[in-house]
Amino acid sequence: MKVVSVNIGRPKTISWRGKDVQTGIYKNPVNEPIYLDIEDVQNDHVIDRRYHGGVDKACYLYAANHYSYWKEKYPHLSWNYGMFGENLTVDGFDENTIKIGSIYTLGEAKVQISRPRQPCYKLGIRFGDQRIIKQFVDSLLSGVYVRVLKPGHVKVNDEFILSEKNDRGISITELNMLLFHFDSTKHTELAKKAIEDPLVSDSDKKYFGNKIDK
Repeated sequence: MKVVSVNIGRPKTISWRGKDVQTGIYKNPVNEPIYLDIEDVQNDHVIDRRYHGGVDKACYLYAANHYSYWKEKYPHLSWNYGMFGENLTVDGFDENTIKIGSIYTLGEAKVQISRPRQPCYKLGIRFGDQRIIKQFVDSLLSGVYVRVLKPGHVKVNDEFILSEKNDRGISITELNMLLFHFDSTKHTELAKKAIEDPLVSDSDKKYFGNKIDK
């Protein structure tokens, strides 16, 4: 897996339900390396830290290979990497095989897979169509947030190299199933496995616990 684009966002004011709201989802490729820090990417703009940034969401990665899927659905858009609000666009990334808690070397940085993306209305505004929220959830092509264990610069052509696999962990796809497509007849054991995994975030564990209780 290799980084094909590094992307930075600038604050943009959008209109949502009659109110002006700022967002940093409008990211564009930059030529220089970006610096992954413990809670965010330096010089990027994290507007609402209730939902973005922080240790479990320090940097967002999305697969370059997913772009063709979305271009077919939205051919009228002007496409560039960073369209999904990702800081790093990675070629060869696969949610089915990458596990929560696994550790990767990424340029000068070392990162740990933490949480899949949970889309909000701002992605709908970015695409000019709120239907993409459901499409994004149903596709399971979520990308992933990472924890930054060792800060450092990342640039185009840096490789995303597995250094420590969480063999007993669950995949990004499995976590997406628990978040958005939970079925008590199919997923209860998987949810219990996620709750017992110390590398799954506490907020996700609470969510799974509520589902099992119901």
